[in-house]
This record gives sequence, C-alpha cells and structure tokens, in this order.
Amino acid sequence: MSSKDKNKVPLPEELTSGYGQTQTETLAVQHKEESLYIGIPKEITLQEKRVALVPSGVASLSSRGHRVLIETKAGVASNFTDHAYSENGGEIAHSAQEVYRKAHIILKVAPPTLEEIDMMQPNTVLISPLQLPTISAEYLYRLKHKRIIALAMEYLQDEDGCFPIVRIMSEMAGISAIQTAAHLLSSAQGGPGVLLGGVSGVPSAKVVILGGGVVAEYATRAALGMGAEVRIFDDNISKLMRLQNSVGRQLYTSAINPLYLRRELVTAEVAIGAIHAENGRTPVVVSEEMVSQMRPGSVIIDVSIDQGGCFATSELTTLDNPTFVKHDVIHCCVPNLASRVGRTASIAVNNVIVPMLLKADGERSFEHFILRRAGMRHGVYTFRGCLTNTYLGKRFEMRCTDIDLLMTSGM
Repeated sequence: MSSKDKNKVPLPEELTSGYGQTQTETLAVQHKEESLYIGIPKEITLQEKRVALVPSGVASLSSRGHRVLIETKAGVASNFTDHAYSENGGEIAHSAQEVYRKAHIILKVAPPTLEEIDMMQPNTVLISPLQLPTISAEYLYRLKHKRIIALAMEYLQDEDGCFPIVRIMSEMAGISAIQTAAHLLSSAQGGPGVLLGGVSGVPSAKVVILGGGVVAEYATRAALGMGAEVRIFDDNISKLMRLQNSVGRQLYTSAINPLYLRRELVTAEVAIGAIHAENGRTPVVVSEEMVSQMRPGSVIIDVSIDQGGCFATSELTTLDNPTFVKHDVIHCCVPNLASRVGRTASIAVNNVIVPMLLKADGERSFEHFILRRAGMRHGVYTFRGCLTNTYLGKRFEMRCTDIDLLMTSGM
C-alpha cells in the first residue's frame, strides 16, 4: 500500500453509495388557497342606511370562488333587494345569528354593538368603522375575549399611504355638510332664515371650514357653487396650497391661529369641522368660549365627530335626531352623515372594499394577507386577544402591543 493510500480516511459506504447518481427532485410545497366566507349583517344602529357590499360587488367576489352571506333586508335601506343579491351569487341568511355563526369575515359600515360581538365566532375578522365616541373599554374587552381580528375602515391604507375609505366618504360628507347647513339655516328648521348664497343686494353667508383635506375641498366646492363666502383654516400649509390649486381659484386660507379663527367664527353663519387624525382623536381647535361668541342661530357641522370632534361643544347625534342647540348655536354632529345618501355611499364603499378583498386571492389565509400588507396592518386595533392601537391603550389604560411585534412572534 502506498503512503498516499495510508493517508486516506475511510468513509462509510452509505455516504458514498449515491455519489454521481440522479437525485430525487424536491418541489416547493404550495399552500392551499383559502376562499373567503364573507358575512354582511343588517345594520341596526345610528339609523344606518348603508350596506358594505352591493350586488355588483357580490358578483365580483362570487365569480372568484368566494362566498358572501347577506342577512335578509340588509340592503333594503339602500334600495338593494334580496333578489338582486341572490341573482348575483349571494346567499341570503334569515337572521343575524346565522351570519355571525357561519361567516369568517364580517363587513359592517357601523361599529358592532356588544350583542353583535357576542354573536361572533372566535378568531373572526371584523372590518368596520371605529367611531371613537361610541367605543368603550367593555367593547374592547369583548373583542379581545373573542380573539377578534378587528380592522378600522377609516385607518386602512392603500399602496400610496392614502386612506381610501376616508377619502370617498369625505367627498360625500363635504357636499352633505354644506347641503345640511343650508337646510338648517332656514327658518323652518329653527335657523335665522339665511340663504347660504345670498341674492343681489344681500350679502352671502360666510362659511368657516376647519381642515384642508378632502372634506374641506368638497365642502368648499359646494359652498362656492351656492355662492357663499369661504374661509379655510389648517396648520398644514401644503394642504391649503393643494386645495387652492384643486379648486382653481384664490381662497381665504390661514393657519389655525386663535386670533384669526375667533375673528372669522364670530361673524360666520356656518362652521364645519373637517380635521382628520391619522391615529387617535381629532384635536379640539375651537373652545367652548369661542362657540359662545358665535352668532345666535349659526350652524356647526362637525364632520370630525367620528374621531371625537374638533369643537369643544360637540356631542354625538343621530340621523333621526341630528341637532341640538348650545349657546344659541345649532350643532349637527352625525358620525355617518354620508348615510343620508345611502345608495351612493354603499356603492362607494363597495368600490373600495371589493378590490381590497380580491387582493387576498392566492394567500394561505386572510389573516396572512393582513399581516403581509402594511396598509391593512395599519387598520388593525385588536389581534387575537391583544390591543394593538396605541391611542386606545392610553385612553382606556389597557396594555397595547405593536402589531409588528406580534408578527415577529409568529402569532
């Protein structure tokens, strides 16, 4: 035996017997795609007239293999019949209990009541608005107890970081706010009998708008179209520049300076709150003392009420009883103002929600789809027994866990 052979280390035969032979091909295991089972219960709070999906949206989802269960008469207030839903692939449930028991994803355009939460199955995905004035600690505890994955519609973002539900509802809210204000200024509604646009020889009414976003833009367009004077306040100068460029004319704009704001409010017939907070509560920018100095019979429309309101005197109202008077000023603080035009609002919500749901095609589960997209995660406020919204944690003194930490922990 040569010295070269003596230096070789003998290897077991099982390690060398397959050398040079064809190996078995290993393929990636594909996870089974999960079809969605979506439930649409009939809305029972705040005189809500909208519905989250319309028949055309049901047709789009059912054609892709997803199931949609609609409670009977859920769309009647928006003029969509059960027959229209069933003809487009929807299944009709005869009770809310059936919807909450069977569906894995619940879509609502109003926050669920405590009784509705109790009807949900554990680990249900809930997509609905998060109207801060109506939220309580008990509401959050019950969502956590049921391990509900709850997403707030108004905090969902698209790929560009915009809030699509907020935007489309804001367009309608801006127009509706001006129409409502014009109605409330009439003598028949207890107002001072002022025509918003004025006539020849009679000055136009003055409208003060707080905020420079989408609500403000469409409220400005509507007010100018009626012939009113408009004053716009926002601390974001870029928003004010964008609004002027969008409207296409020079407008009175200002940062939210208390001195200038007070001067305009005391001579205004209408004040509209249109400030949107990306997280948490809208800041209060008009004190009760400022409101008390406004003209008797003037009108406040607080569109920001679903995030707490930007007037110190704002209190939640409903479509059946939309106004109250404080300091001789008429207040309208309806959180679902767009519900006054339920059919248009329902189609608008549907046009945002359906494409969002269809993007989940090919995912292992809808939960996995939520966690993989930052825009969807931004809307999550409870996740499998954990509160994930910082503002709600501080407000109710509850422990809050970042959703990104829950992702890394494999929950």
